[in-house]
Amino acid sequence: MRSLQDHFLIAMPAMGDPNFNETVTYVCKHDEEGALGIVVNRPTDMLLDEVFRQLSLEAVDPSLNDMPVLAGGPVRRDRGFVLHRSDREFDSTLVTSGGIKVTVSQDILGALARGEGPDPVLVALGYAGWDAGQLEAELAANAWLSVAADPTVLFDTPFEQRWSAAAGLLGVDIHQLASYAGHA
Repeated sequence: MRSLQDHFLIAMPAMGDPNFNETVTYVCKHDEEGALGIVVNRPTDMLLDEVFRQLSLEAVDPSLNDMPVLAGGPVRRDRGFVLHRSDREFDSTLVTSGGIKVTVSQDILGALARGEGPDPVLVALGYAGWDAGQLEAELAANAWLSVAADPTVLFDTPFEQRWSAAAGLLGVDIHQLASYAGHA
């Protein structure tokens, strides 16, 4: 099995699951037990300010308050995930092969509020999860395209452009693909 850790999953136009329609998912972990990813192009109405207030934190940089929190996936929508690139150590961090880190401990939010956090950063609630073999079956059914993740798409591209930008890494115009799936 080839690991898709540190790859984007790009939902095909025929994706029938509304949780993933026109999404880009960053794969944080993929092994024989399954996969875990964070949808990186679905901002919610919640801003980081609300997260800070729930944790009794106040941002020294008020511009952080306006950062949208992403809908990271349909699983555990009450659980926070922070994607970043940083040399700092936090209590609970998964380091991917591409140098992108995923931190689930609250200490990173405290560091962000104090102006000591990583930059760039994405904050998401929830994740996408696949049991062993499930993601491979979805790929075989043409539900997803996959490509090595690009930090520019992940952190710098506007949310509404990430789906087409990620597909563009493959040289694909996602809007030109058929909205139905099939096999030759």
